[in-house]
Amino acid sequence: MTHRQILEALSGLLLAMFVAMLSSTVVSNALPRIVSDLHGSQTGYTWIVVATMLAMTASTPIWGKLADLFSKKLLVQTALVIYTAGSLVAAFAPSMEVLIGARVVQGLGVGGLTALVQVVIATMVSPRERGRYSGYLGATFALATVGGPLIGGVVVDSALGWRGCFFIGLPFAVIAFFLLQKTLHLPVVKRPVHIDYLGATLIVAGISTLLIWVSLAGNNFAWASTTTAVMVVGGVLILAVAVYVEAKVAIEPIIPVYLFKDRTISLATTASVMIGVAMFGSTVYLSQYFQVARGMSPTHAGLMSIAMVGGLSISSVISGRIISDSGRWKRFLVGGMVLVVIGLALLSTIDDTTSLVAVGGFMAILGIGLGATMQNLVLSVQNNVKMSDMGSASAVVAFFRSMGGSIGISALGALLSAQVADKVTSGLAAIGIDGSGTESHSVPDLATLPAPVREVFEHAFGQAFGEIFLVAVPFALVALVCVLFIKEVPLRTSNIEEQAEASPEVAAELHHAVPSK
Repeated sequence: MTHRQILEALSGLLLAMFVAMLSSTVVSNALPRIVSDLHGSQTGYTWIVVATMLAMTASTPIWGKLADLFSKKLLVQTALVIYTAGSLVAAFAPSMEVLIGARVVQGLGVGGLTALVQVVIATMVSPRERGRYSGYLGATFALATVGGPLIGGVVVDSALGWRGCFFIGLPFAVIAFFLLQKTLHLPVVKRPVHIDYLGATLIVAGISTLLIWVSLAGNNFAWASTTTAVMVVGGVLILAVAVYVEAKVAIEPIIPVYLFKDRTISLATTASVMIGVAMFGSTVYLSQYFQVARGMSPTHAGLMSIAMVGGLSISSVISGRIISDSGRWKRFLVGGMVLVVIGLALLSTIDDTTSLVAVGGFMAILGIGLGATMQNLVLSVQNNVKMSDMGSASAVVAFFRSMGGSIGISALGALLSAQVADKVTSGLAAIGIDGSGTESHSVPDLATLPAPVREVFEHAFGQAFGEIFLVAVPFALVALVCVLFIKEVPLRTSNIEEQAEASPEVAAELHHAVPSK
């Protein structure tokens, strides 16, 4: 394919990716208002995000397998339809329970878009050239991350309210659907596929059980209780069965164990989990920090996010370009992870009194690090596998990053809830108010609180957010160590040799289709 043909095909894919990213970013600034209007809790706040992450985690490997069986274009379009259905239900949700259920449906669609866009790009473009197009992907990610909070903040502050946030992605989804129909033309190469529904179900059931335990312990039941024992033991046993099924039973497992014989894949997967915990687990609460600890409006909170995603956008595009020109990628992974560690460490020092200029600078450092790391980590794995395993390998990296994100959001959300509860109780006692009856997991509407009480809550949330970033630092350090030990292999300049491993017939057709130079 020529550069122009690739860009035409990418137009619909990038718009679909924009829709996927927008689904979470546009809602981020609305979360405090949603939880307040639907009478939710800090646990509910966490699960509006975690529900989407878990559904995305569960479905990503399945979408990757389906890409080996059906038309990739049809699958991307199907994912867009599923996303649209979930968005419509969420827009009219009467309660937290219905909203969380709708977010699960959205997550299924987002999982498809996230996995399939990577697979399609890997199918069209050689690893050497993929850095350039991964840069476009990173820029799209950044645009959705910049635009989402800004648009979401404006919508929440308008007459539409928070429900309008779930309508914003729908026009983009419809345009992406028809754009894909017109521009994306790929051969459908089918091979026998056995989809491991049992493995996917067991993995998500085990993870979900442990995440629900972390979210509810300390609020709905004691940490040291029979319920805790049942949930922890049950979750671990389910995961143990899942490992057995993946290793011994599944014909084509969701997580192919043989892939982990490759050192690069093992290290990149571990790094993906840690990046997921550190990135999603800490940054998802930044909007809440600006609104609850700093008293900002949703629109103002959206403006503050520009610092981080601006850095992410610039570094992803520049690193992608340089990698395409040089074929060398490890220096960007290492440098990016160093900046992620520094950014998280600096953010761990913030509270409700920290200069906003300083907070913006810390966020920019974190964004630059993430931009140089996320897409290039996937690239390092794709460069190391044959074409027949491209879907599975790409999906495995995305799967573990999403899983890490789910764990991070849930665990750090529980930590935030506990820390805020302790600080609010002691803060209220200091001004002569008995705070023992305060719900430890409630999210207050600060505008309705008396000034002294409001200051207590802002101070409690401000200090607690700094502690969340501090807890995320060790996970980022583990990811940095993994990246240091990944062996750099120069990027391949063609997909044809790898196609031959997957299908000699397709490779022969490709050789005839490629004009001689």
